[in-house]
Amino acid sequence: MQHLDHDRLVFLALGESEADDGESTHLGTCALCRAEVATLRQVAGLGTETQGLADLPDPPEHVWQGIEAQVRAAEAGPLLTETRRHRVPEQADTTTAEQTDTTTAEQTFGTAAESTVTRLDPARRSRRGRGWSGWVATAVTAAAAAAVGVVGTVSVLRPDDPTPTPPPVVVASAPLAAYGETSPTATGDARVFRDGQLHLHVANLPSVPGYYEVWLINPTTMEMFSVGTLGGGSDALLPLPPNVDLKSYSVVDVSAEQYDNNSRHSGDSLLRGSLTG
Repeated sequence: MQHLDHDRLVFLALGESEADDGESTHLGTCALCRAEVATLRQVAGLGTETQGLADLPDPPEHVWQGIEAQVRAAEAGPLLTETRRHRVPEQADTTTAEQTDTTTAEQTFGTAAESTVTRLDPARRSRRGRGWSGWVATAVTAAAAAAVGVVGTVSVLRPDDPTPTPPPVVVASAPLAAYGETSPTATGDARVFRDGQLHLHVANLPSVPGYYEVWLINPTTMEMFSVGTLGGGSDALLPLPPNVDLKSYSVVDVSAEQYDNNSRHSGDSLLRGSLTG
């Protein structure tokens, strides 16, 4: 079986052109070429997801050395086209297609690493040992290079931190229930973290023409102060005043407020709950 040219598969994976009738027929019957197109599309997608990370710091020298070592190892192996033409039987079964798909991905990312070296450090372009099969291959593998560069940078920034960041310590919490004439379907909860922040999660709040404001109330004196406002989402993280006395100001209140330039509580409370901890 005559397989489609690699550069042509790259064009199809990037969506730069449509497959003609003969190519469509071949892709419909050749598991190997379909797997290669799928792999190239995945690589291009990874590069697209990392486009906003251009401002990350440059990786240190030992990262470059590791990339170059992987590039040299990839260059020592057979080319992708040789693997496809000489190592894959005429009638490829499912297992063979999966193995070749893995080989395709490994070699594509190996080429992407070389693209990373030359793109991020122009002075190293003279060290490249072989040319490209065409500018189209460069376009796809550069997308993978962006992902390789991000992974390397993150590894450098956190080399000895394999464990995730522990969750914040909760020092007080309160379930929030509907208050007054608010529908009982409105609910929420409040948590005070040790670092002095108040986290609120709310659900099913009634629609209001103004905005939602969060208060802490002293139930004995009914004195209160505003902590902040809720946005359009269901969660908010608000800083508390330093040394706030949560034993006195123990009631969390969510009110409906108007855009009336009045900083006082409107008297229209939607949710309330008492902090314990």
